[in-house]
Amino acid sequence: MNWFTRVRNSIGWLPKRTSDKDLWVKCPSCQEMLFEQEYTENLQVCPRCQHHGRIGADARIAITLDEGYDVLPQPEVKEDPLKFKDSKKYTDRLKQARAKNPHRDAFTVGSGTIHGNPAVVGVQDFGFMGGSMGMAVGTAFCAGAERALTRKCAYIVVTAAGGARMQEGILSLMQMPKATVMTRRLKEAGLPYIVVLTDPTTGGVTASYAMLGDVQIAEPGALIGFAGQRVIKDTIRENLPEGFQRAEYLHKHGMVDMVVPRSEMKETLATLLEYLAPKKAA
Repeated sequence: MNWFTRVRNSIGWLPKRTSDKDLWVKCPSCQEMLFEQEYTENLQVCPRCQHHGRIGADARIAITLDEGYDVLPQPEVKEDPLKFKDSKKYTDRLKQARAKNPHRDAFTVGSGTIHGNPAVVGVQDFGFMGGSMGMAVGTAFCAGAERALTRKCAYIVVTAAGGARMQEGILSLMQMPKATVMTRRLKEAGLPYIVVLTDPTTGGVTASYAMLGDVQIAEPGALIGFAGQRVIKDTIRENLPEGFQRAEYLHKHGMVDMVVPRSEMKETLATLLEYLAPKKAA
């Protein structure tokens, strides 16, 4: 419940608002209060400071692919292979995450077109256990690449992750070479592999498929890196430059090819597909 609703409900002669849906949201960057509807219609980008908020997999696929796309079923994998438990069981964490999300894990694949250009789009959802990479994510990534190989079209991956999923131990780290092999197969088939880096993309995801694209695109202000800034600073014992690990800094230093606002992303991807995967002459 936001402050406006709390204040309104405290006034005795006004009827209390019982709806769970907030009319206002606060921008995490500039702290401005925004109409929730305006924020949603603007693709969850703050109209005041242009801060790009995080969006779920379904919303990302819907604004990237043309209407009529299909969503691939998420592959079944062995759950909790290590019988992991910290403050709570891994199985309980999965149940909790699934109760809040429409999909069984953090990677969802859509297959369709972008302005008429065939494409497969895989989206990593930070809202599901921080988008962490486990066996389900690795298997879904590979299933998306297989669909692109079958359709002979581009594979676009939108990354957002805190890294490998610690509850799956070395099995989560094995997804790094597994996904890397699939990017190599795409390259050998002459199919474009495009990566869209969103906030945040870190850890083992950055160390594998997130940085292997033929074209690397980033959303404005996205945090992109392997280790955290504090770890790096403590290791090299030097102050880090301003904006370090942000999309604009990486673009300036050649780590990403372009920084593209969310409102222009679909047009940019369509243009790239026209260049990288031109339609065959009739």
